[in-house]
Amino acid sequence: MQLVIISGRSGSGKSIALQALEDLGYYAIDNLPAMLLGSLVDELSKASSRHTSIAVSIDARNLPHALECFPSLLAELRQRQIDCQVVYFTTDARVLLERYSETRRRHPLTRHNDMTLAEAIDSEESALAEIRDLADLVIDTSRLSVHELRGRISDQIASHQAEHLTLTFESFGFKRGVPLDADIVFDARCLPNPYWDPQLRQSTGRDPAIIQFLDGYPIVGEMHDDICGWMERWLPTYQASHRSYLTVAIGCTGGQHRSVYLAERLAHHFAARHAGVKLRHRELGIHDALAKDAPPPARQHPPDANDREGS
Repeated sequence: MQLVIISGRSGSGKSIALQALEDLGYYAIDNLPAMLLGSLVDELSKASSRHTSIAVSIDARNLPHALECFPSLLAELRQRQIDCQVVYFTTDARVLLERYSETRRRHPLTRHNDMTLAEAIDSEESALAEIRDLADLVIDTSRLSVHELRGRISDQIASHQAEHLTLTFESFGFKRGVPLDADIVFDARCLPNPYWDPQLRQSTGRDPAIIQFLDGYPIVGEMHDDICGWMERWLPTYQASHRSYLTVAIGCTGGQHRSVYLAERLAHHFAARHAGVKLRHRELGIHDALAKDAPPPARQHPPDANDREGS
């Protein structure tokens, strides 16, 4: 049996995620009282073999006591060898304020409490802090469309295999903030920047011209090799700690050139050695799943010194 527990901030896309999982064949239940989680698993296990995949939403609408008991309930399920994923959805508070203003919906915590919307958003985050800390995967929906969110659900949650760590390499731009779902962050802003070459400005780190430019600088290859070495040293330790997901974020200023180039090279390097490697370019809106036989990105011969003078 596979059990997915969805939680997170109201307005962050939990309902869309639950609907997406239901469309993928999961038995889906919204707003399940946390204390009934064990009983639900027992009943569905006995009732029918049809319900091998279950998705439930447990969030701040639960009673405070039930939320406080969630860590022990989760530990009990995992002791019974239930394949259980906890997925937490979050969104920047400013984005949530905009979403509620646009839809004119009431936040669940403002219905029975004398709170402003901003106070309710903060209170909810505090109430769910323990669930977030226990989450196997945190998904930041601040900049995701409904289509992109559904893609993430299918790509990361529904396709996840028990006892296998899903390793995701994500490029991003620091000027738009560090991804909230990043576990490890590397900063590539110290590398030569193709942006300053007008002929390269509109290209991305996936394009041959950018690959050729960055391949021409030994320091870029040194950073790639250092990150590979660090990951190869510590990845077995993350796997031994029974993690289900690990997101490695590579950032540059705009998230278009250097971080994309490095994320591509790192993802293809590890895809040749590990199953379940995924690649995401936040600023480009690109999400790929890489197989072990995935071809590496096209490489070019390094330019000579004269080619690099104007970069």
